[in-house]
Amino acid sequence: MFIAHFAVGLAAKRAAPRASLGALFMAAQFIDLLWPLFLLTGLEGVRIDPGNTAVTPLDFYYYPWSHSALMVLFWSAGFGLVYWFLRRYPLGAVVAALVLASHWLLDFISHRPDLPLAPGLASNHGLELWRSLPATAAVELGLFALGLWLYLDTTRPVNRRGKYVFWTLILALAGITAANYLGPPPPDVRTLTFSALGLWLFILWGAWADRNRRVVSSVR
Repeated sequence: MFIAHFAVGLAAKRAAPRASLGALFMAAQFIDLLWPLFLLTGLEGVRIDPGNTAVTPLDFYYYPWSHSALMVLFWSAGFGLVYWFLRRYPLGAVVAALVLASHWLLDFISHRPDLPLAPGLASNHGLELWRSLPATAAVELGLFALGLWLYLDTTRPVNRRGKYVFWTLILALAGITAANYLGPPPPDVRTLTFSALGLWLFILWGAWADRNRRVVSSVR
């Protein structure tokens, strides 16, 4: 999934109003931010295999350090601790850790059985929602609509940037999702890897939009 992970970050603003949307987006996509770095260093591997599933042409044949259940728990705990140390916001730290852990759950629902439980274990898991493009779109876009509604119910723009920066972010996420569903596969793994590093843009974009919005008094 792609946009569903951002949906969790948007929804989490309701649970931790003082947390920046940028930090929540980082938590939601943290293991996908690690993944291209691990590809570049050779710690993990992926193949481009059109037809691998109805939704993605990627064969995630080896990614235990970023995406195994055990390591996701490790990254979640570490992220929460670092967030608490930097922000001294205990609720935000707990919510961010849970948001990060949710990534594995959403991947478990969507992936074919390729998610390991821990490095070194041969058994892989996944419920294969990606077998069906219509089912994937229904689930993912439904989650995004819910997350977007919760975020909009939690915050209000304080200026034009709070409105236009936020909605251009949403449109960009929607456009990438459409391209993922309908576009051609990446030409090679190197292009895929450097494209994946572009996720950092959305962390900064989310922080910028959120900085120009305020939490409504009832939520605060």
